[in-house]
Amino acid sequence: MVRSLWNVSWVCVRVRLNKVPANLLVSFTNHLMKMALVSEFLTKLTLSYGGEREPKCPTVVPAFDFNPEEDAAKIETAIKTKGVDEQTIIDILTKRCCSQRSEIVFEYEKRAKKDLVSALKGALSGSLEHLIVGLMKSTAQYDASEIKSSMKGLGTDEESLNEVLCSRNKEELMEIKKVYREMFKKELEKDISGDTSGDVAKLLLALVQAKREEPSSVVDYEKIDNDARALYDAGVKRKGTDVTTWITIFSERSVPHLQKVFERYKRYSPYDIKESIKKEVKGDLEKSFLTLVECLENKHLYFASRLNDSMKSKSVKEKVVTRIIVSRCEVDLMKIRSEFKRNFGKSLHQTISEHTKGDYQKALLNLCGGDD
Repeated sequence: MVRSLWNVSWVCVRVRLNKVPANLLVSFTNHLMKMALVSEFLTKLTLSYGGEREPKCPTVVPAFDFNPEEDAAKIETAIKTKGVDEQTIIDILTKRCCSQRSEIVFEYEKRAKKDLVSALKGALSGSLEHLIVGLMKSTAQYDASEIKSSMKGLGTDEESLNEVLCSRNKEELMEIKKVYREMFKKELEKDISGDTSGDVAKLLLALVQAKREEPSSVVDYEKIDNDARALYDAGVKRKGTDVTTWITIFSERSVPHLQKVFERYKRYSPYDIKESIKKEVKGDLEKSFLTLVECLENKHLYFASRLNDSMKSKSVKEKVVTRIIVSRCEVDLMKIRSEFKRNFGKSLHQTISEHTKGDYQKALLNLCGGDD
């Protein structure tokens, strides 16, 4: 771009070269060059916009002055203590990032000659055990474990399966598939096919294939309109639902594109996209589509709503609370906290304090990272 603008400016200058003072000519040329550089910079900025990774907003960050040998020694003592010193275990492991916890594992096993995760399982119990053991995995390993757990035994925990598969981005899904293969010596797609069926299986498998397009700096209004109309034609407009078309659009288009499609959809349909889903499909497929749309519209609000629903009654759904807090504390829990406070009037920290107790509560609050 700099070269092309320079060529244009030189042609223009040559037309009346003899009539322009030298100092003005130099000044004018320098000005054109600066404009060209600025233009080139802005062009690059525009082209990269929307295509970059979503910035992380974690609540758990690397600890300052980290000493893995010292942490490992303290944890060994805490486990050996009569009655177990849960507070020390919580204070260390919930305030270290994943890579630091890995170093602690290495140092512990070097000094104690035993596996730290096994030692923690023997020392802890209940919800606290599940939370702390979950922290000893990477985010992808934890997600893979939760997916495997949701398909274990009689019946499938579709709610948990939907939560993980519908909310993870393309990069996260590809990493989960890789880690799942390493951990369980099976392909994730094969296990989903064996544990789900029909259109639900088709939707989940389409998500796991991770074909979602990357966001673009160019807004394709024609494609937005075509997709909105296709969703309407495949559902509300006709008798019966062309689920395949819905699955293709929902699983392959970029998130910003789909957000615009959902807005455009209202031009064609008397119902918004969620109302259309409720009218067109039922049961597990309805739940899967609704979860996916909620994540596409506002993933952080989806997680905040899940947390709020899990702590509404006296019987807290600790499994759901643990999974969201553990899986998102090093990703975007800060954004989830903001959505929680904005939509439900109380902070996540306050809600956890009111609905949980004991060591489990202490661990959750540490991972939550403060009050809002």
